[in-house]
Amino acid sequence: MKKLILASAATAALLSPLAAHAEKIGLAMAELDTFLTLLKNGTLDAAKKQGATVQVEDAQADVGKQLSQIQNFIAEKVDAIIVNPVDTDVTPKITKMVTDAKIPLVYVNRKPVDFEKLPAGVAFVASDEKVSGTLQTQQVCKLLKGKGDLLVLMGDLSNEAARTRSKDIEDVVATKECSGLKIVDKREGKWSRTSAQDITTNWLSSGVKFDAIIANNDEMALGAINALKAGRKWTPATIVAGIDATPDALVSMKAGDLKVTVFQNAAGQGAGAVISALKLAKKQPVDRFVNVPFELVTPENLSKYTGKN
Repeated sequence: MKKLILASAATAALLSPLAAHAEKIGLAMAELDTFLTLLKNGTLDAAKKQGATVQVEDAQADVGKQLSQIQNFIAEKVDAIIVNPVDTDVTPKITKMVTDAKIPLVYVNRKPVDFEKLPAGVAFVASDEKVSGTLQTQQVCKLLKGKGDLLVLMGDLSNEAARTRSKDIEDVVATKECSGLKIVDKREGKWSRTSAQDITTNWLSSGVKFDAIIANNDEMALGAINALKAGRKWTPATIVAGIDATPDALVSMKAGDLKVTVFQNAAGQGAGAVISALKLAKKQPVDRFVNVPFELVTPENLSKYTGKN
């Protein structure tokens, strides 16, 4: 009987939430676009399951505002802080602010520039960006049979993900299998559907010739599709590629418009950030990088990803 009681107690301990005392987490979001809203919701859902509370702040892409919000979290003495940075070049300052206050810190989705130097008590939860643009561009190369002209829509270049995804495209083009591809032009669309639509409209007005448009995220890909349709340059064979597998993107793919995207698990990143933050708050070990894998999405396997983001 004694062994049974001990076993039952051990099982209960394993199943109990990490947040035994309703830890409070400060969540500093860079902005709340489609993907980041999904990530925020995943964070809230995971925290609720763990018995923790989350205070969310939206910096609206303003670095100064985000730094002020993080300072407020520190003043409130939250148990942990999760940051989706507006500008990844500012992360060394954020890291110092939070670690000086002896508060556990988790970066989510956007890789801090000081990643290699992150001290104990700091972690990064995301998907490996070297995979995202690579999967995307390899699929475009396959669709073009290794030959064609590309236009590239880049995210906000103050963001490490935009720089890495853009370099991924260049690296694939430099391979032997895809050496027939050529990047004709690339512009910074700052992750925005509206900006991408304007850029693509300008490309069409200039008469630039292209065989595919590769965007660093789905929002920009959808903006490009809107511009192509408005300019009557869209055909069912037109190739536009994005990243994130957002709900709007999957609807577009089902309609035959978007040809390629890459599933980035927003809810998975949010949940991973919460679990990591709570473990750090309890002084439990956490890997410096918690990887949530990317997955290629095409019309052929689309049904597998519907409803996941």
